[in-house]
Amino acid sequence: MGPSQFVSHCTADAMVVAAQKLIDGHLVAFPTETVYGLGADATNEMAIAKIYAAKGRPADHPLIVHVHSMHAMGDWADEIPAFAIALARDFWPGPMTLILNRSSLAQDFITGGQNSVGVRVPDHVVALALLSALHGLGGKGIAAPSANRFGHVSPTTAQAVKDELGSYLNEQDQILDGGPCTVGVESTIIDCTGDMPKILRPGAITAEMITTSTGLEVLDSTGTSIRVSGSLDAHYAPAAQVLLDQQPLAGQGFIALVATATPQDVIRLASPNNDVEFAQSLYASLRKADELGLTHVVIEQPTGSGIAVAIRDRLKRAANGR
Repeated sequence: MGPSQFVSHCTADAMVVAAQKLIDGHLVAFPTETVYGLGADATNEMAIAKIYAAKGRPADHPLIVHVHSMHAMGDWADEIPAFAIALARDFWPGPMTLILNRSSLAQDFITGGQNSVGVRVPDHVVALALLSALHGLGGKGIAAPSANRFGHVSPTTAQAVKDELGSYLNEQDQILDGGPCTVGVESTIIDCTGDMPKILRPGAITAEMITTSTGLEVLDSTGTSIRVSGSLDAHYAPAAQVLLDQQPLAGQGFIALVATATPQDVIRLASPNNDVEFAQSLYASLRKADELGLTHVVIEQPTGSGIAVAIRDRLKRAANGR
């Protein structure tokens, strides 16, 4: 990645160094349980601008603020409803982002000019160590979209971040290597600005789990005006064309659960045993298709509920290309 430093040993000292880089206005890519994020000090407008430049991200697309604990939610949000606090208690740290009415700390350069802000506490030892180190230095949070070019496949390893963004980072920026991500698809985004929870992006925290936590019916995103990460019709896409639920042809890539056999001369990219493994391996498999120079990838979508809903959401957008 040129002169940028590539960090593989995430010691306590390395976390303090990385946190200081954030305070100084540099970028730090770091692992979460979902995907790798490209982070900047969430209160530093100049640093946030570097994220948008590195990603090629539209300026009105909001960022999610990562904080060290649910108690920091109050720094970023006003009038937090009881059901949002219940969700935070039950699922943080975890793959869930809450959309809340923003406080004065959440500026337009974070929210995309909206009156709401997305907040989450990630469930990864490196991410939490970095956030704790930042908190110790007086930092309020890390704004971090996925560490990839806008619209491309999200990275689930440090190597994927290096391959994707290495040439867009400078020598003061950093990549923290925390191994492969365990969930593999981005967090569930829940709108908590109304009277009922509303899922704006599905993920590992499902509607059933939200209802169990809050006792409330979960609404879908129909009619919402809130813009959130990963909500565009075309997103999460490799260079190869993604085709859904059809018979793969010779020379095409193929992703399906292990029970589905591979047709002759088809290039099997992944054979997950279940939906959880499907999510974990999906983005790496799509990246593999591009590494192999494939023009088409056929994906047999998982059916049913749970994380399969999030997988189908990402695949629908990937099939629309970039």
